[in-house]
Amino acid sequence: MDIGTLSLVILFAMVTLLAIGVPFAFVSGAIAVVLALTNFGIGGLFLIGSRTAEFVSSFVLVAVPMFVLMASIMERSGVARDLYRAFHVLAGGLRGGLAVITTVVAVILGATTGIIGGEIVLLGLVALPQMLRRGYDKKLAIGTITAGGSLGTMIPPSIILIFYGITAQVSISHLFLATLIPGLLLATLYIGYIVIRCHLNPELGPPADADELAMPLSEKLKLFKGVALPMLVAATVLMSIYTGLASITESAALGVAGTIVAAWVRRELSWQMISGALIQALKTCGVVFWLVFGTNALIGIYNLLGGIAFAKAQLAGISAEPAVIILIMIGVFILLGFFIDWIGILFLTMPVFLPTLIALGYDPIWFGIVFNLSMQIAYLTPPFGPACFYLKGAAPDSISLQDIYAAQWPFIVLQLLGLAIIVLFPSLSLWLPNLVYG
Repeated sequence: MDIGTLSLVILFAMVTLLAIGVPFAFVSGAIAVVLALTNFGIGGLFLIGSRTAEFVSSFVLVAVPMFVLMASIMERSGVARDLYRAFHVLAGGLRGGLAVITTVVAVILGATTGIIGGEIVLLGLVALPQMLRRGYDKKLAIGTITAGGSLGTMIPPSIILIFYGITAQVSISHLFLATLIPGLLLATLYIGYIVIRCHLNPELGPPADADELAMPLSEKLKLFKGVALPMLVAATVLMSIYTGLASITESAALGVAGTIVAAWVRRELSWQMISGALIQALKTCGVVFWLVFGTNALIGIYNLLGGIAFAKAQLAGISAEPAVIILIMIGVFILLGFFIDWIGILFLTMPVFLPTLIALGYDPIWFGIVFNLSMQIAYLTPPFGPACFYLKGAAPDSISLQDIYAAQWPFIVLQLLGLAIIVLFPSLSLWLPNLVYG
């Protein structure tokens, strides 16, 4: 069977298995095993094993469970709840102020956790009932939480960028700096949209209650006392990465130690809390790593069969115009995002896209941010739309999945706008890494 026909067979097998409900991690892994056995015999299984062992031997990979554990401890120690309460009283009489504060808190949580699912669930439990109780438009409240909660991958530490850095063999510290301005740009677009809509129609986002407006500033500032130390831990972790004082892995371990101390100071530290955080981190990493193993194995076998070279030749033959090829790559990211998770998209596309991209003269750091922004869109778009499902699990029964899907479209348009800006002006993502590292 020639490689073109084999590629179509693999695609058909993936679509079929996904359609019948098989998790993508096992879809890619199963296809890899079948390809290995049919083309290389029993020795093909050793090829899969050696490729997996080579990947997990990366020291940087240890940062993933460390950051996930840090996020779990932050979540279970009540930092997000207290942070939201501290910020929302500062909203004052601003129309849509509660939605604006929710977005700001989402950005801060992104810097302390970076775990999309946990962030959206927390905001769904804490912020959504508050906004609905105060008469906020349902779609505006829902969209604010799903879009804002998804910013966790755009604000360092970002698990997506750690895996991209390992795959593309580029500096993760550079990636973390490069994503800051695009992440804040996206948050600014969300806030601008909320403020403008609520200014045009005040009923969409009423201002704060009179008793909150009357609270003295000193009382409002006291609310930040309980979250000061956790925020300091998060800032220390990021600064240790940016200044080069510690590696990504060392900084992640520092973050875990710091969050444990912060939980103890807040009197939230207990064996039940720590064990719960460990179990949650284990489950999260288990899902992520099985996805990695399956897609990594499939790409390895496909490469040995000549598939990567075939795919690159097909991509290069589409157009001689580099901009067209970039747009096609982004289109593939968004299209795949309708159906599969980011890690599957990363491992399926990057072995083909990255060599082509570098040959065209584009910066892989910039392309990592483009990929990350594309995954923002994937988080919100049905039918996969993981952010929608995360919120559904935390939302009141009165809010249906259809309500959640319907609320996403204005924010998807804003995400496309942010992506277009970064594509047209690459310096927005490359300025900080060039400034710090030269």
